[in-house]
Amino acid sequence: MHMADALISPAVGGAMWVATGAVTAYSAKKVRDDPDQSKIPLMGVLGAFIFAAQMLNFTIPATGSSGHLGGGLILTILLGPYAAFLVIASVLTVQALFFADGGLLALGCNIFNLGFLPAFIAYPFVYKKIVGHSHSRGRIFAGSLAGAIVALQLGALAVVLETTASGISDLPFNTFVWMMQPIHLAIGVVEGLVTAAVVLFVQRTRPEILRRNTEGRPLTGLKLKPVLIGITVAAVLCGAALSWFASNNADGLEWSIAKVTGGSELESGSAGARAAAASVQEKTAFLPDYGFKQSDTAADEAAESRGDTAASESASPAWPAVSAGTSVAGLVGAGLTLMIAVLLGFVLTRRRSSKIAGGGV
Repeated sequence: MHMADALISPAVGGAMWVATGAVTAYSAKKVRDDPDQSKIPLMGVLGAFIFAAQMLNFTIPATGSSGHLGGGLILTILLGPYAAFLVIASVLTVQALFFADGGLLALGCNIFNLGFLPAFIAYPFVYKKIVGHSHSRGRIFAGSLAGAIVALQLGALAVVLETTASGISDLPFNTFVWMMQPIHLAIGVVEGLVTAAVVLFVQRTRPEILRRNTEGRPLTGLKLKPVLIGITVAAVLCGAALSWFASNNADGLEWSIAKVTGGSELESGSAGARAAAASVQEKTAFLPDYGFKQSDTAADEAAESRGDTAASESASPAWPAVSAGTSVAGLVGAGLTLMIAVLLGFVLTRRRSSKIAGGGV
């Protein structure tokens, strides 16, 4: 559900940047005012896990489409909405800047759709209403499933509304929405199952995390090592190995666009803000599409060495090279996300400590 800049007008993209920036600033203030510094390592490893898990596109049977984990609900259940929003913003920013996954102009939309909606809508109004304070396995399963489905349905609808409001594509609202909602319902079911599995793992290892987050109490004093190790191992496995086997099918958004237009993607054009964003992204994305860069010259040489008359259009790296690039991308991306999330947590809590030491309120 990572939107490309081809779907978004500068006006809509700019407005969503402003809205997302405001939520980010408010979330940063809430995290800064939170005395609980024990969440910082959890923010890092969960960010790394979500980055790596998002690389695992799974096939949606009988559709020719695929989906991947969003992760916003998992983060919110384990961190609370404010820290979760900052972490998912970190994940999506790393993806857009360094891996060219999602447009830079559309980044505000993507953070809102994948971060705000699960953290501030699906979590308080669906998950918490179902789970309450009991945290029984059945309620966690039901709350995770329902919360993920609602978050994905709202996110898919937001993509349609943002695209329609932009008015730069030929995607009619009615047809587009009827493609987007059902396919993201299927993706939401899978996300709900994964969310339940992760939350139930935490419940088995450190159930106090769930209880304290629900009650708004700090995690100080809890031994988080088993949870941190388990999530870190999962992040490494997802990013370094399981990502090799991700589905090559178009994701739910790309599939919906193809069904509506009959093409695989939309032309982004070269005008104004979209061209500037694309230029920046081309310079910063050192592992585009989660793999090693391959120059046109290298592709031509590879094709010529195989005697391939289709030249660069059919030239592609060998499977070991693809796998190595994917593994490097998974580990580097997870590592960058971990460092950014941890650094963000430390900076915010340090600012709070300095303010208190200086006699601030």
